[in-house]
Amino acid sequence: MKIYTKTGDGGDTRLFNGTKVRKYDERVSAYGAIDELNAFIGAAASFLNDGALRDMLAAIQKDLFSVGAQLADPGFKQQTRTKFNLPPERIAALETGIDTFETELPPLRQFILSGGGQAGAMLHVARTVCRRAERQVVGLSEKVDVSSNVIVYLNRLSDFLFVIARVVNHREGKTEVVW
Repeated sequence: MKIYTKTGDGGDTRLFNGTKVRKYDERVSAYGAIDELNAFIGAAASFLNDGALRDMLAAIQKDLFSVGAQLADPGFKQQTRTKFNLPPERIAALETGIDTFETELPPLRQFILSGGGQAGAMLHVARTVCRRAERQVVGLSEKVDVSSNVIVYLNRLSDFLFVIARVVNHREGKTEVVW
């Protein structure tokens, strides 16, 4: 099978169920933002030396594939494949990670500028892409059925990315610049 199909040359694409839509369709934009987020997380992970953090980010990338699959399939609720599922335990894992990592950090009393080392800065970029993806998914959810777990997961993920960006910078001795 070739990587190019030419089916999108006219500006159309197909959803998981075969429905033909324009490439600017809100559903396509939403799962495209999830794909972009996934790529930024992968880029950030490439700068990390910490294997445990890389593993956490790899698990998140798998979660995002599940989110993208749900968004690309108008009939996702009828799916029985476990790869499509995003169980509440994944949200709880993000919350546990946030709580655990925050114990390493000085309390945040002011806004900080995004930046730091390469990994920390990329994690801040991933956080902002996550927020944009969340906005697109929330907008989509006002028109079509979207799992509430997806919206909660994205909201928690942006918080998680913020905290681990701070942790990575802290561990690397990068000073946070306050606003």
